[in-house]
Amino acid sequence: MSTTIRVSTDTRNTLKSLSEAEGKSLQDVTEAAVELYRRRTLLEEANRAYAAVQEDSGAKQLWREELDAWDTTSADGLELE
Repeated sequence: MSTTIRVSTDTRNTLKSLSEAEGKSLQDVTEAAVELYRRRTLLEEANRAYAAVQEDSGAKQLWREELDAWDTTSADGLELE
């Protein structure tokens, strides 16, 4: 299923140039751009959350305790390969 979206002429021209340079369709280039934007946004949100934990001493302590708890799983009795 597809739909039509409005973009500026400059954006359309950029997409067209990229699609020609990559030998891909406008749809493929647009989808790739949106996916990269989605991933960047996700990482920026994660970085903000991590920074907030680092600034809050109580939250930071809880986070360290959780990490320590998870570290015990590495000693689960399995032999190292």
